[in-house]
Amino acid sequence: MTDEMLSDGDQKDRFAALAKAVADRRDQLAFRQLFDHFAPRLNYWLHRRGLPNEEAEEIVQEVMTVLWHRAGLYDSSRSSLSTWLFRIARNRHIDLQRRQRTRMIDGKEPLLQIDDVPGMETMLESEEREAKVREALTRIPGEQMELVRASFFLGYSHGEIAACTGLPLGTVKSRIRLAFEHLRKALDGHDRLSP
Repeated sequence: MTDEMLSDGDQKDRFAALAKAVADRRDQLAFRQLFDHFAPRLNYWLHRRGLPNEEAEEIVQEVMTVLWHRAGLYDSSRSSLSTWLFRIARNRHIDLQRRQRTRMIDGKEPLLQIDDVPGMETMLESEEREAKVREALTRIPGEQMELVRASFFLGYSHGEIAACTGLPLGTVKSRIRLAFEHLRKALDGHDRLSP
């Protein structure tokens, strides 16, 4: 029976079972079936949004890589696998647009030019500050640090983190904000960081 012949509910259940097989056993056959079904649909959807072939294929590969490595984060009680994957694709597309806007900045703009190289004293201060920040980061509670790591070090948007972890978006934002409050307290009296 092909995917098109299954009812929406049966198809949703089948995809959820395949995703679980990928998460639990790294089932390559299950992954291949999901890839064969979703990759062309994601590619088409991205093309419809004006992305050239190469960029669309790159995003599709990223989305399917997320599926392979993070299938355990998918929660079938919260959304269909299709919704989860398309949300990731949408967020990656938005990230790509942001990066492209950043690339359009003219590096020869006088305001962006560095006038002089920092002296040894400035570099030492910077190294000391980095060491204090690294040490302060170790004091942030684990669940908050995981969200900070996903957001700031892995580049996930708050929406992607919420989708991957199953946490409400407001909870993700509050925990990241709390992490920064812990960081400020840990740095107590040192240069302040802003979230």
